[in-house]
Amino acid sequence: MQYRQLIPGGDNLSIIGYGCMRFPSKNGRIDEVLTNEQLLFAYGKGINYFDTAYPYHGGKSEVILGEFIKKNDIRSKVFIADKMPVYLVNKTEQFETFFQTQLKRLDTDYIDYYLMHSLGSLEGWEDLKKLGILEFIDEHKKNGSIRYVGFSFHGKAEEFTKIIDDYNWDFCQIQYNYLDETNQAGTAGLEYAYAKNIGVIVMEPLRGGNLAAKAPTKVKEMIENFEPKRSAAFWALRWIFNHKEVSVVLSGMNNINHIKDNIYCANNTQPDSMTEKELQLIEDIKKVYQELMLVPCTGCNYCMPCPVNVDIPGIFAEYNNNSFFGGIIPKVFYAQKFVGGIMGVEQSGANLCIECGKCMTRCPQNIQIPEKLQAADKALNKKYIIYPTKLAKRFFLTKSKKSKKSKNDQKVNK
Repeated sequence: MQYRQLIPGGDNLSIIGYGCMRFPSKNGRIDEVLTNEQLLFAYGKGINYFDTAYPYHGGKSEVILGEFIKKNDIRSKVFIADKMPVYLVNKTEQFETFFQTQLKRLDTDYIDYYLMHSLGSLEGWEDLKKLGILEFIDEHKKNGSIRYVGFSFHGKAEEFTKIIDDYNWDFCQIQYNYLDETNQAGTAGLEYAYAKNIGVIVMEPLRGGNLAAKAPTKVKEMIENFEPKRSAAFWALRWIFNHKEVSVVLSGMNNINHIKDNIYCANNTQPDSMTEKELQLIEDIKKVYQELMLVPCTGCNYCMPCPVNVDIPGIFAEYNNNSFFGGIIPKVFYAQKFVGGIMGVEQSGANLCIECGKCMTRCPQNIQIPEKLQAADKALNKKYIIYPTKLAKRFFLTKSKKSKKSKNDQKVNK
C-alpha cells in the first residue's frame, strides 16, 4: 500500500481511505457479515484510514466500524475520521452531546481526525464560532480526545479560502475529480491548502460511482478501447493520485472487486506519474461530458451574488450532473443544499429566481440564466425527494433534543 502524510511529520496514511457511508446492505439494513469481511480484507491489504460520520446509515456506520476495530484489536493500528454534524447544531451544549455519542458508538476514547461536517460558507463557520466551536475544539485537542481537526467542504471557492485562512486547521476534505476542477474548492482550493501546509483529503473521486459504472456509454467505449485495459474507476482514481497535493482519497467501497481495483490503482500511481497518453484520455473523456452539458457554465461566479440568494453556478452544476448521469443523486443534492434540507444551509434554489436579469449582464458565457434556472428547477425540484429530506432533518433534530432532555432529567433526579 502506498502511504502519504496528511500532516507534515505525522501519521503515514493509506492513500486509499475507506469511506463508511456506503456499506453493503441486505433487506434495508447493513449486511454486517459482508461489511466486516470487506473491512478486514481492506485492512489486510494496508488500508488504515476509515472515514465515517454521525448520520451515515442512521448512526449504524459508526457502530459497525467501532465493533470491527475492537473485535480485531487494531485501534492503535488504524486511524478513525469522524465528523461533527454542524448542520444540526443550534446550541452550544450540542457539540459535546454529539461528540460523546460518537465516542460511545465507536467504542473509543479518542478520534484521530475530526471534521466539521459539510461547511458551506464563511457565514456558517462564523455562526459556529459564536456557539463556541473553537473552545470545544481546543478543549478536546488538549485532552487528547481529538488528535487533528479539519472540515469537509461543499461551497464556493472563495468561501473555502476564507475558511482556510480563519483558523489553524490541520487538514481539509474537498470534493475533487476530473469533472470538478472548477467546482466548489476545485484545483485552486486544493493548491491553496497545500501551499499552506494544510493536508487535503479528497471525497467523491467517482462522484458517487458516476465516473465508474454509471459513466455514459461513449466514455465506457473510450476506456474499453484504451491500452492498458483498466476500469473507468481506475482512471478516475489514477488522475487524483497523480496530484502530489492529495494525501488520502476516500472511496465508498462495498464490492470486493472494487476494493481490489482501487488498491491496485493506489499501489501503482505515484505523483506526476501519468503519461501524456493517459492524460489525453482524461481530456478526451472530459470533452464527452462537455458535449452532454445542458448549460455551458464554467463556475466563474461572475453572476454572483444574486439579490435573492440563488446559487446560480451550484444549481447549474447539478443540472448538468442530472444530464450526465441521471438517477436520483443530483436531485437529492439539490433538495439537501439548495432548497434547504438536511445540510441546514440557507435556501438558494432556482425556484427563488425573480428574473431580474442582473446575472445575465455579468455572465461571460452569455447564458440565458433565468430561462435555464426554470429548466433546472423543473428537472431537479421533486417533492418526493424534498419532503423526505426535511423529515430526515427533523428526525435528527428531535433525536438531539430528546437526548438533551433525557440528560437534564437525569441531573434533576440526582
